[in-house]
Amino acid sequence: MKDKLYFIKTNPVSAKINLYNKLCSEEKSMLPFMEDDKEASLEIIKRKTADNVESLSKEEFICIFNWFESRYHSDHEEMKAQLFIHGIDVFYDISNPLCIENFSKILEDYENYLDHRFSFIMNSESFAHFLIYGIFFTGMANSDEKYLFDFLKQDHKVLYALAEKGYAEKRFGLTLQPEMYQYFSDLYDCTNFYKGSIIII
Repeated sequence: MKDKLYFIKTNPVSAKINLYNKLCSEEKSMLPFMEDDKEASLEIIKRKTADNVESLSKEEFICIFNWFESRYHSDHEEMKAQLFIHGIDVFYDISNPLCIENFSKILEDYENYLDHRFSFIMNSESFAHFLIYGIFFTGMANSDEKYLFDFLKQDHKVLYALAEKGYAEKRFGLTLQPEMYQYFSDLYDCTNFYKGSIIII
């Protein structure tokens, strides 16, 4: 999974039933993906899943992803379908390494401007504000159709000013991939009315 950036919504009820049962019934196949002290690590993951899947650490999510990936490595869509059944909805992913680098850099700069570091789990409001910033930032470099850029500009003047400042400072030091504007727009469309947490791994 190191080649992709995954965006996830969770269904804690499905995870509590389906993922927990899978972890219990297929312990032996899961153990190789655990870190040190494998059996204790698996018990922790099981306990957290039964309580609330969003309490898993980033490393624990990665162990689960690697486990599912090993089972369905030849069929990415089937892997996503199985994760969904088990309470982990991979609703979007970015696979281009340069775009992943762009996304990470834009997020890092945004955090620096806010003087705040986000966790890999973000609440929907914080994630939405970051996406709007990203739409403005990438839209300034993109001369194509920018309906969403223009639509959001009226209601988010502070974020627009922040993105304008960021773009003026960073545009010469960042090689922005042309599809980044579309990625931010797609993510905004996928989460605009969503009120839960967004997980990025």
